[in-house]
Amino acid sequence: MSKRKVILFTSLITLIIPTFAFITNFNDNNISHAFYVRARPESSGQVLIDPSLKVEPVFSDGLKGPTTSMAFLGPNDILVLEKNTGKVQRILNGILQEKPLLQANVSTEVELGMLGIAISKNQAGKPFVFLYYSEANSSGTVLGNRLYRYELVDGRLVNPLLLLNLPATSPIVGHENNHNGGKVVIGPDKNVYVIVGDVGGRIGNVQNIIRGNSPDGTSGILRVTQDGKSVENGPFGSSVPNTLYYAYGIRNSFGFDFDPVTGNLWDTENGGIDKDEINYVFPGFNSGWRKTMGMAVSRFDPQEDLFNFAGKAKYSDPEFVWKQTVAPTALKFLNSTKLGSQYANTIFVGDVKTGNLYNFKLDTDRKVLLLKPPLNDKVADTPDEIQSAVFGQGFGVITDIQVGPDGYLYILGINGNIYRIVPV
Repeated sequence: MSKRKVILFTSLITLIIPTFAFITNFNDNNISHAFYVRARPESSGQVLIDPSLKVEPVFSDGLKGPTTSMAFLGPNDILVLEKNTGKVQRILNGILQEKPLLQANVSTEVELGMLGIAISKNQAGKPFVFLYYSEANSSGTVLGNRLYRYELVDGRLVNPLLLLNLPATSPIVGHENNHNGGKVVIGPDKNVYVIVGDVGGRIGNVQNIIRGNSPDGTSGILRVTQDGKSVENGPFGSSVPNTLYYAYGIRNSFGFDFDPVTGNLWDTENGGIDKDEINYVFPGFNSGWRKTMGMAVSRFDPQEDLFNFAGKAKYSDPEFVWKQTVAPTALKFLNSTKLGSQYANTIFVGDVKTGNLYNFKLDTDRKVLLLKPPLNDKVADTPDEIQSAVFGQGFGVITDIQVGPDGYLYILGINGNIYRIVPV
């Protein structure tokens, strides 16, 4: 993409951010946000429910937390993001390299910072590294949440190409600049997907306020090509910003992934003071925020209560809900049989509050989770009810889950610890 096209593209995004207008038609609970109790890693180690598996430490000293995301360049070659330093660190054969691959200027307020990473190979077989971060100027003023593509050359990330320039600050006076989302995933279609929250409690169309502000690149799963161009045949039409959106109505999320069997997309979504979710995200999905969270109540009518983006959106209830918040984070499919065939192509999810690692299996159609009683109503009403889905405990705050080139499951903690799950 030429420099002129990047400027035009980002200018279009900027033009669709209208002046904030106060809207009174929402529930007070919709603007509250949970103050999570952060779980700490157990000093005695992590416990897995399956005795045929164990947890191995991969890395535990040298990163400056909070660490937010990781990606594999190759076997025993991991890139890890430090939220507040703006560094992309490299861990090679278990050793933190002396110099980071990149140190960007980032704002660090609340959830702003260096947030998401994904890696793909270009036509020449060279790695493209995609980064989503809250870029700041030299004085620390945030400029925007930005998605860049970098090339890896001689141990440095160079030649940045701006793909998306999105809002990073709240239009509401006194509101925190939170809910920036940040995970980045390369889809089966080779396009780049990024998940974004409502960025400071926005009140607009994509937050399902019908008379609210126009879509502005928040509260959604957005996608572009690896060159930053529009993706053709999107669910909401071919004009900006419609072409950016794959789904919307998302309060905030720290995890999403594609099913390796079907190519279907799933995400986690954080509720306010309750009702965290796992969703099956089809093209054109409306997750319902700000009008509903968790299972919709009987008086809820999607046709009347929700904004219908381009007349092509569709609402669906979550596939799973934690009634009492745990703040779910990363979501990852294990596309490997290395932990046993019973875990192949199942979903693993982390959280903030309990330090649990969860495992969910899917039905034959792979659009519904297989849940044992009392979870067969898709709701964990109490912490005790979720125990059948707990795979491991004692991890502290899990910020990312990835499958390594070796086929094993890797867990990143907020303090920079990396674990690997392997057979005994």
